[in-house]
Amino acid sequence: MASELLSEKICDQVRQLGAKYEAMGQDLSSYLDGLLYANYLTYWDYIHLDTLLSLQNPRTDFPDETIFITYHQITELYFKLCLHEIRQLAESTPSCQVFIDKINRISRYFRQLINSFTIMVEGMEPEQFLKFRMSLLPSSGFQSVQFRMIEICATDFKNLVSKDFRPQIDTHTTIEEMYEHAYWKKGATELASGKPTLTLQQFEVKYAKQLIELAYRYRDCNLWRLYRRYFPDKKEVEEALRQFDALVNIDWALAHLSAAMRYLKREPAAIAATGGTNWQEYLPPRFQKRMFYPDLWSEEEKAHWGKSWAIQKMKD
Repeated sequence: MASELLSEKICDQVRQLGAKYEAMGQDLSSYLDGLLYANYLTYWDYIHLDTLLSLQNPRTDFPDETIFITYHQITELYFKLCLHEIRQLAESTPSCQVFIDKINRISRYFRQLINSFTIMVEGMEPEQFLKFRMSLLPSSGFQSVQFRMIEICATDFKNLVSKDFRPQIDTHTTIEEMYEHAYWKKGATELASGKPTLTLQQFEVKYAKQLIELAYRYRDCNLWRLYRRYFPDKKEVEEALRQFDALVNIDWALAHLSAAMRYLKREPAAIAATGGTNWQEYLPPRFQKRMFYPDLWSEEEKAHWGKSWAIQKMKD
């Protein structure tokens, strides 16, 4: 009886496959031949394990550099997942629950990165890091284009400009004009001369055009615009966005600050980052007051943006 039921099920599946391939002008028999000849899929082939494990290529012989490069590669994969979720929302008309679920997924990715950042803060010997980092010049995590893409897709671009330029923005300000004052550019200046670092120059040559185009593409479908269009004043959506905002613009930034203070804060003067970025001004959120959704925060919350967390870490 079991074999007969299985046979009926298989026959039904074959009929469905036949209809599927006929609709595409394809011959089902040829595909069945291909299935007969194909090898079984293995885990290592599916995730391209050999290729994946070949991508860690340190530039020095210091063992802890492998930790450094591997963690950054893991970070970029999580960023890819964040953009994957955002893209789905932008290309559809999501329900309220789907929107919340996907924002929470993105928050979960960032929370995982933040919780695992002790790998960077405590997981390397400072003396090794301070040596192998010199072989990385002028590259910097500042050059992560996927992180910039997440920021652009999360909010209106006006929220990504330097706080000094924000009062000058009006309805006639173009994205190109705002891009020239993106907050990250202010952080990528040489400490001595105030000129753009080579790190920033390289980044601009490779990615500026792409990021401006992305900003135009997401001008009306970034996460803030989707919220305003479909779910205005929905408290559960607001809470999901607030959580995402705080994770990225407070916790994630301060996790980096914690690492910088461990490895780069040395007496009598702080050590410059590999890209020459002014990390003392660039990383602390209480200075830049970067936030994706300022309308969702009270004036008191904005006034103390990131401050209590930073003070506690300083004491620790």
